[in-house]
Amino acid sequence: MSDHSVSSLFSSAALSHQPPPIQDSIIDSLISTEPHHSPPPDYLLRFQRRSVYLTHRQDSINWILNAHSHFQFQPLTAILSVNYFDRFLSSAAASFEWNNGWEFQLLSVACLSLAAKMEELEVPLLLDLQVSEPRFVFEPKAIQRMELWVMEKLKWRLRSVTPFDFIHYFMFNLPQSSCTDDHHFYWMCSDLIIKTIRVIDFLGFRPSEIAAAAVISAAGEGVEVPESYYGKVNKEMVRSCHQLMEEYLVDTCPSAGHKVRKQWRSNEPPKSPDGVLDAATCVSCDTRSGDPLPVSSHQDKPVRSIVQEEQP
Repeated sequence: MSDHSVSSLFSSAALSHQPPPIQDSIIDSLISTEPHHSPPPDYLLRFQRRSVYLTHRQDSINWILNAHSHFQFQPLTAILSVNYFDRFLSSAAASFEWNNGWEFQLLSVACLSLAAKMEELEVPLLLDLQVSEPRFVFEPKAIQRMELWVMEKLKWRLRSVTPFDFIHYFMFNLPQSSCTDDHHFYWMCSDLIIKTIRVIDFLGFRPSEIAAAAVISAAGEGVEVPESYYGKVNKEMVRSCHQLMEEYLVDTCPSAGHKVRKQWRSNEPPKSPDGVLDAATCVSCDTRSGDPLPVSSHQDKPVRSIVQEEQP
């Protein structure tokens, strides 16, 4: 069975809230492909060493979640957007030359657009997608070119393995009394998974481990987790992930979001977006090409046709 059909099976089951067939071969296939749909292990360390990128990533995720809420997209759309975002940054060397917020903003719009096209029945126009008062409004052609660059860097693997692919599997491995209302329990798990994308530490866990920990957290204190529950995952990693969830995500104050710095604001003027996009254009449709050139070669070009700055 192909990766696409396996993931599609679980995604369809999640959307309909119907139990998927519990087959070890499906879970084994999903787990074996997890590394191909996640940033490399050193990605978290690279971010932790660069505080400026942590800030830009947080701003990007805030915007993605705001737009996601505005359009009432499916939960999986948010997870896929951030998955594309992180995988792109981990694979595009030129992205770590970025010093201004507009590059990350453009990447965020492109990733959300791609994720919406994968999961949503109705996808807003690219201009309409740019909600939440962004500082820059990109023209569709700029976003489309960034979409091509993202897909090239992701090797066209957009049907990612996510924690949502494992929720029902772990639900059925808990005692029956732990989740009497499957519909409500599923959305509790979904809410926890969405919250994990705000905390960069969760990049250190596999999607299956995040799903296993989310199910335990949703079951609440006192749940008896059988040893067989950990048959497909690393028990210690799941426990560490669960502890992190209890510390950062469970019963957190709803007003905590107000402490986050307002997105897309910078005291320094941005550089031209022409450089990164023009460099990407020549390789965006050729998966055999190397990394694009750094942002540096086209800064004397006018950029009005590419991006417009919103007036305060």
